[in-house]
Amino acid sequence: MKIFKDSIMIGLGIISAAFGLKGFLLSSHFIDGGVTGISMLVADLSAIPISILIFVINVPFLWLGYKKLGLYFAIKSTIAIGLLSVSLVFINFPDVTHDKLLTAVFGGVFIGTGSGLAIRGGAVLDGTEIAAVLVSKKTQLLKVSDFILLLNVLIFGLAAFFLGVEPAMYSILTYMAAAKMIDFILNGIEQYSGITVISLHSEAIRRAITVTLGRGVTIYQGKSGYGKDGHINDPRDIVFTVATRLEIPLLKQTILRIDPKAFIVQQSIDDTTGGLLKRKGLH
Repeated sequence: MKIFKDSIMIGLGIISAAFGLKGFLLSSHFIDGGVTGISMLVADLSAIPISILIFVINVPFLWLGYKKLGLYFAIKSTIAIGLLSVSLVFINFPDVTHDKLLTAVFGGVFIGTGSGLAIRGGAVLDGTEIAAVLVSKKTQLLKVSDFILLLNVLIFGLAAFFLGVEPAMYSILTYMAAAKMIDFILNGIEQYSGITVISLHSEAIRRAITVTLGRGVTIYQGKSGYGKDGHINDPRDIVFTVATRLEIPLLKQTILRIDPKAFIVQQSIDDTTGGLLKRKGLH
């Protein structure tokens, strides 16, 4: 069943990405980021078909994926990228619009949706993420997001030089739309957030979260470092819980009703496993 679900997601991702490329971007000579963007740029500057370039340029990244992430991942990703290349050759998608803004935004939306679905299926349609993860492990100077950003700055700089400033600017819109869709597909509307609460009424807050809201909590032992109430080094329980974006308003309202002076810290969490959390859709 898992293989079937993964195959469906990867298949839908391939169709969505191919539609974004042929139905929007290719006719307007806009590009995306990553390996896909490099392939589109080289295709615009040469007579080599983009279907060949997407597969060939991804081969080194697939090899890295095999060495670091395993054979199963490499096989699924190779098949996915190969089918994307075949789709670009044999499937005829209509040229949806000639409006440049709509082309940039919706081309990115469909490409991002395709990449996100493929990742949820355990594969990639663009090998940039593989390289980014490996580089970030080798050096402490660059995070994954930093590497991807630097690579895309280089790609869009070359696009501005060879294709013109205006197509490069529209291409940046395409990349931003694709990145947002990937984030939405992977994290969804129920993206998790960590909530840390520091309060003199921590026990009442803990009961409200666990009993009334039905959420799990973790209690840290801490001390007050500074406070207008004068309780320096006063031991305090720190309450930590994880909630979805939709649950945060009710959670905060409940906490502040108990202690209007509670100090609440909120941070984003990419994903979680186990505990009393809801399971995300598509998992």
